[in-house]
Amino acid sequence: MDSSSEIILDTPYFRIYSDRRIDRLMGTSTVPPGFDAATGVTSKDVVIDGETGLYARLYLPDTASRSSGDNKKKLPVLVYFHGGGFVTQSAASPLYQPFLNSLAARAGLLVVSVNYRLAPEHPLPAGYDDSFRALKWAAASGDGDPWLSQHGDLGRLFIAGHSAGGNIVHNVAMMAAAEGPASSGTVATRIEGAVLLHAGFAGREPIDGETPEWMEISGKLWCFVCPDATDGADDPRMNPMAAAAPSLRKLPCKRVLVCVAEKDFTRPRGRAYYEALVASGWSGAVELFESEGQEHVFFLIKPGSDEAVELMDRLVSFFARN
Repeated sequence: MDSSSEIILDTPYFRIYSDRRIDRLMGTSTVPPGFDAATGVTSKDVVIDGETGLYARLYLPDTASRSSGDNKKKLPVLVYFHGGGFVTQSAASPLYQPFLNSLAARAGLLVVSVNYRLAPEHPLPAGYDDSFRALKWAAASGDGDPWLSQHGDLGRLFIAGHSAGGNIVHNVAMMAAAEGPASSGTVATRIEGAVLLHAGFAGREPIDGETPEWMEISGKLWCFVCPDATDGADDPRMNPMAAAAPSLRKLPCKRVLVCVAEKDFTRPRGRAYYEALVASGWSGAVELFESEGQEHVFFLIKPGSDEAVELMDRLVSFFARN
């Protein structure tokens, strides 16, 4: 066999090769935006950067159209980052649309779901750069987008994501912090809260509860999606607790919700992130929410389960608080 065609990672979702090719076994199907009768939410796609192809799918609940005039109530804005290991899925995935329709309707949010570029065609940091670009676009009223300018309360800006998207949440927040101090009027001043759902973190050394299988998969995947990574899986973008990582005290938001699932391979790192944030001296409020008996991103696959309903309730409560 040609060594350049050797499979280095084979999963049910994708297969990657030593010559940096990829077979995407799922996550390429898409659904169009439109009106969802079950939730009353309307979605549309908006191009953010024509040169890179960056776009976002916006979700607007019907509560926005029912308020008008002096009684018009603007909605908190949630910038959302999808999962897929940085290599598959999109903002138009049929797996995510029902979840974001429900979240927008239940929590009364204007959701901006980001379609960032994927590796290996666009290795990281392209996905991080796209996500940060989309956050700044949303914070600036979407360059005049009528939904954001007319219905979005940009004084209540949130970021959230699941799996690889949870990793992006952390990294985009740190990019916002690095852009300038909160007093300078940067996007960092706008972020009220962040939600990390089953976030994809890793490291070169195992931590309590981490399986060898996840160590191997995450290490190989990280080197594939980010070939210029420093120190392998201890690159601060993959391991926020690494010695070289910036202090979590710099997170530029007021509140953080870390969500894990009992049988999820990302659970140990998610709990470690929560504990590190608590110990960092960060001035905000952090919460940990664990779904018992459940696996990775179960809420997308079993949205009607008791645990998924409980998680949705917790998300709604988090976004509703001032």
